[in-house]
Amino acid sequence: MTQIHWGILATGTIAKKFADTLSQLTDCGTMLAVASRSSASANSFAAEYNIPKAYGTYQDLVCDPEIDVIYIASPHSMHYAHARLCLENGKNVLCEKSFTVNAAQAAALTQLAKEKNLFIMEAFWTKFLPAYQLLNKTIADGAIGELTHFRAQYGFAPIGARYIRKLDPALAGGALLDIGVYAIGVAAMLLGYQPKQLYSSAIIGEYGTDTFNSIMLEYENNVTAHLITTIGSPIDAHAVLFGTAGHIILPGFSALQGFTVEKSDGTRYTVESPFEINGFEYQIRETVACLRAKKLESTIMSHQDTLAVMRLMDKARSDWRLVFPCEGTPA
Repeated sequence: MTQIHWGILATGTIAKKFADTLSQLTDCGTMLAVASRSSASANSFAAEYNIPKAYGTYQDLVCDPEIDVIYIASPHSMHYAHARLCLENGKNVLCEKSFTVNAAQAAALTQLAKEKNLFIMEAFWTKFLPAYQLLNKTIADGAIGELTHFRAQYGFAPIGARYIRKLDPALAGGALLDIGVYAIGVAAMLLGYQPKQLYSSAIIGEYGTDTFNSIMLEYENNVTAHLITTIGSPIDAHAVLFGTAGHIILPGFSALQGFTVEKSDGTRYTVESPFEINGFEYQIRETVACLRAKKLESTIMSHQDTLAVMRLMDKARSDWRLVFPCEGTPA
C-alpha cells in the first residue's frame, strides 16, 4: 500500500485538527473523503480542507471503494458502532480516544479487525510523542533512581452548550472518558498497564456523569500513582514523576513537549522536544507505517494496551456505579 487514501468520519473540532495535520504531511497519503450526518457539514469541511468527496451519511463513506483507512472523530459513545461499520465494510481504522465506552466493546472491535485482516488502532496521540521517548531514556539512564510515584492532574471548565455536551450521559460524557484517559494512559505508559489495585472516587454531577474523579493505582514494590481529572474546574495539565533520587516535572503531560529533571543532589536541567506540527503527526505516521507493512496492530499502541486502559476505566466506573445508556441497564 503505497498511496494511502484517507476518509474522515465526523467533522467536529478534533477532525479539523486531524485534517489540518494530514494536509501538511507529504508522505502519509491524501484525504479523499469526509462524511458527516449532514451533507452541508460534510461539504463545508471538504471545501475547507480541499477534500474531493463529501458524504452526507457514514454508510456512503465506508462504501467508497477507493478509501483505505478511516479516521473516526465522532463522540466516543459512537466509536464502537462507527468502527464496526468501517471494519464490516473492509476499511482499516484509526479511532479517537477513548477507543470505546468499555472494554467489552474494545475487545469485540479488535477481534473483528483480526477476523477481517484489517488494521485498527486507538488514536491515543500522547503515546507517540517524541518527548516520551526521551523521557523513557532519561528514566532508563537512572536520572531519578527507582520510580516511586506518579501524580497527574487535568481539568477544564467549558460553559453553556459545550458543558452540557461534555457531561451528557447519552454521549458517554464525564471527565473519565474525556480526559481521565490521558492521566491513566500516561500512568500506564510510565509505570505499567497492570497495577495490582485501583482505588477511586468521583463526584457525580447534575447530568449523572462524573464532574470530578480521583484515582489511585497501586503497583508492585509499593509504586503508586494518583490521578485527578475534572470537568468544571480549570486545572493546568501537569504531572510529576518521582523517584528515589529526584523527580521529573511534566508540564502539559497530555501534549508533552519537554520536561524538567530535578535531582536530589541539586542538579536541574530541561529537555525540550517541540512538535513538528501539532502532535498529531506522529500517530498518523505510525498508522501509515503499519498499513504499508501490512500490520494489523501497532507495537507502540497495541490492542492489549488499549484494552488494559479500558478495563481500568471500567473498574473505576463500576466503583461509582456509573453506567451509560449505550451500555444498557445495569445488572
